[in-house]
Amino acid sequence: MNRNDVTELIVTKRISKGIKWADIAKKLGVSKEWATAACLGQMTLTKKQADIVGKLLDLPKEAVQLLQVVPYKGSLPTAVPTDPLIYRWYELVNVYGTTIKELIHEEFGDGIMSAIDFSMDITREPDPKGDRVHVVLSGKFLPYKTY
Repeated sequence: MNRNDVTELIVTKRISKGIKWADIAKKLGVSKEWATAACLGQMTLTKKQADIVGKLLDLPKEAVQLLQVVPYKGSLPTAVPTDPLIYRWYELVNVYGTTIKELIHEEFGDGIMSAIDFSMDITREPDPKGDRVHVVLSGKFLPYKTY
């Protein structure tokens, strides 16, 4: 069993048990966004967190242990994503990436937005013309240092 096997097992068990990502997050005491990323193999769970997920989804001991191993981050199988929803994010960065970069640099100076000291919130925003996907990304600004 490897970490990809664990991810597939988690997805299968979650669906078969009718458990939502938000349910897992609540049991873990973290955001649904972080819990989902962790269960999909992008974050490391503590022993306590891994035990909770393991019990909730009836995972084998080996899977629970693998949830505690630092993952290889980056989960896209191709350089340009082929899944339509993920591709739209790729397209968003292609179209607006330079704008985001320019405006961050104008406001903060030369640096980057952290994806480590980071939070994300995804919610549904009702709209009479069709519901909206509301995404808030918040990352610490990390200035480049002079040395």
